[in-house]
Amino acid sequence: MFRIPELRKKLLFTLGVLIVYRVGTYIPVIGVNVNKLHEFMQQASKLSGLLSYLDVFSGGALGQCTLFALGIMPYITASIMMQILGFTIPEFEQLLKEGEYGRKVINQYTKYLALALSVVWGFIYVGGLESYGLIVDPGWVFRFLFVLSLSAGSMAVMWLGDQISLFGVGSGGSMIIFAGIVAKFPDYVIKTIHAVQTAKLDTIVAFFILFFFIAVTACIIFLEKGERKIPVQYARRIVGNRVFGGQSTYIPFKINNASIMPVIFASSILGVPRGIAGMLANKYKFFSLVTQKLVDTGFLFNALQFVLIVFFYYIYTALVFNPTELADNIKKSGGFVPNVRPGKNTAEFFDFVLTRLGLVGAIYLGVLAILPNVLSAMVTMPFQLGGTALLIVVGVGLETSSQIESYLIERNYEGFLTSGRIKSIKGNNR
Repeated sequence: MFRIPELRKKLLFTLGVLIVYRVGTYIPVIGVNVNKLHEFMQQASKLSGLLSYLDVFSGGALGQCTLFALGIMPYITASIMMQILGFTIPEFEQLLKEGEYGRKVINQYTKYLALALSVVWGFIYVGGLESYGLIVDPGWVFRFLFVLSLSAGSMAVMWLGDQISLFGVGSGGSMIIFAGIVAKFPDYVIKTIHAVQTAKLDTIVAFFILFFFIAVTACIIFLEKGERKIPVQYARRIVGNRVFGGQSTYIPFKINNASIMPVIFASSILGVPRGIAGMLANKYKFFSLVTQKLVDTGFLFNALQFVLIVFFYYIYTALVFNPTELADNIKKSGGFVPNVRPGKNTAEFFDFVLTRLGLVGAIYLGVLAILPNVLSAMVTMPFQLGGTALLIVVGVGLETSSQIESYLIERNYEGFLTSGRIKSIKGNNR
């Protein structure tokens, strides 16, 4: 793998950017009582709002109130909002159809919106810190400097993600989230070992938790590689003395066509009401009740998360796949799906297949996202690792390994696995 200069540079560049990001998560914002903040973050009853949600994805940066406390989440939320606007506002819909130029304009608007969200979230964060008495010298001067620091940090993280996408390996935003989640894994292991040693957690239960997460990870990998292959036959054409076409190929439709994006979208949307409720819980009884209902192990939170994942799965699939355009391209190339008329009927067939696969994929993502939360409600765990975080880690890992695999195959290598290429699970060719 490291014998390929281009791939080696990309891997080292990605590693270097992630190191810079992790260093930034340890640079504190001045004016905050760190000791009191640490005690506050240790109180599980107060970790049901935006603080606990973002602290997982920031790798503990939010709990320490550091420069990169907001992380990449404002940009992710802004991306969600822009994609929704692309369906509702004709001007944005037209930009999405204008190819590379339209994507550049949309991306620029997304960055502006991410900056605005960073400012809003910064004010919400500082309001919560002041309400709990965690500020050394509260006032508008501190609020301005605090929001400015967090907004600048969020923009820096967004820029680091862009650099990974351009010059590194993997998707920049996903890699930033991946690094933040994985950074807390050693702490989870240490807490589990300490809980077993102090008899707070039974050894059998600890092994059951380990087996559960291994089984869920294996299930994610198995289903992520599953696909339905649609056969496509190309007609033979005779031009002069030469024969063109006549070959048979297929179009792979994965069980999960949307990857991990619906999970990230759903988590980002749920983070907003949880954050607002958590910050205002001390002042208003209504928000205190909302905070209690929206805990990770609660029925309401998991039900909302499941519904949002299904909803965003279909939204994202509609953005990525256009059955009509795909059918037209096949028809123009002289191809057809066996037993299906070209054109409109082919588009309807593709839409039918995507809808059926989408239902399975959406349910699979939703169930796997809430399973660890259900386990936490049944068993007292020394750490909180939600299904969302686990799905993101495994999904990003699979996507990155597939990208590395493609570089190796292009250079006539078998792959970085000793067994050869990463094989997909064959579906029915019906």
